[in-house]
Amino acid sequence: MRRKLRVAAYAVCVRDGRILLARSPGPGGVPEWVLPGGGMEHGEDPYDTVRRELAEETGYRVEVTGLLGIDSDRHVRPGGRPRRRTDHHGVRIVYEAAVVGGELRYEVGGSTDLAAWQDLDAVPALRRIRLVDVALRLWRERPAHGRLAERPLPPRMNDG
Repeated sequence: MRRKLRVAAYAVCVRDGRILLARSPGPGGVPEWVLPGGGMEHGEDPYDTVRRELAEETGYRVEVTGLLGIDSDRHVRPGGRPRRRTDHHGVRIVYEAAVVGGELRYEVGGSTDLAAWQDLDAVPALRRIRLVDVALRLWRERPAHGRLAERPLPPRMNDG
């Protein structure tokens, strides 16, 4: 079984009761909302990663205003043959950020195709990835140790 470690940095940008999200094609081409951000390049600092990724995916320049926490997720992804299975471990660094410049635009030729401000109250009804819920809990609860207490996340429309 192959092993893969992916370290990524994301930002929670909230203003006027809305959160900045990006849309990804999702599995099977069904779009889902994601937190803006993405994978670190070799030798890149996560602080620089989150600012680069936000600019790429949304068009905005951001100021990182805090570290909210770290999320770790591990699962085995099936492959065509037993030797092709992958033990995937994702480590996601979640920052809080504020927009300081730029204009909202969509990413072209990247991992997302749309960026938009979504009402915080509307997020539970959106088709979204788990990290959106994790990041919002980190933003709301602000645990001193940067880790959420073990409890179930709210149900998502794409579960099941």
